Amino acid sequence: MANVFPAGFGELEPFAGWAIQGERARYAKRVSSTMEELQAFYDVAYPLLERNTAYLEKVTLDQISDEDKYLLWAFCSLVTIAFPVEAWGQPRVPDSGPSSIDAVVEPAV
Repeated sequence: MANVFPAGFGELEPFAGWAIQGERARYAKRVSSTMEELQAFYDVAYPLLERNTAYLEKVTLDQISDEDKYLLWAFCSLVTIAFPVEAWGQPRVPDSGPSSIDAVVEPAV
């Protein structure tokens, strides 16, 4: 089976399902996941944040590979789940009822 992420990020392979393009899709994954799933991804991805940032700073967007896109999207998912893991202890915003986030425009990658 081929790797989804660039060499050096093998720890993330079990979490390839978090490499999601689009803010709406990442939010939907967050609110449909359990805290155990969020925590497991966070525990593996967060320690890689500095290495990921250093790696992606060397990648140009006009030459970005699929593996690099997946890495970028996985770390966008990390941003999406960080506050629920670190502060709320639940996937949804506390006391927010059925509210949701709707991105009108997405960055192009």
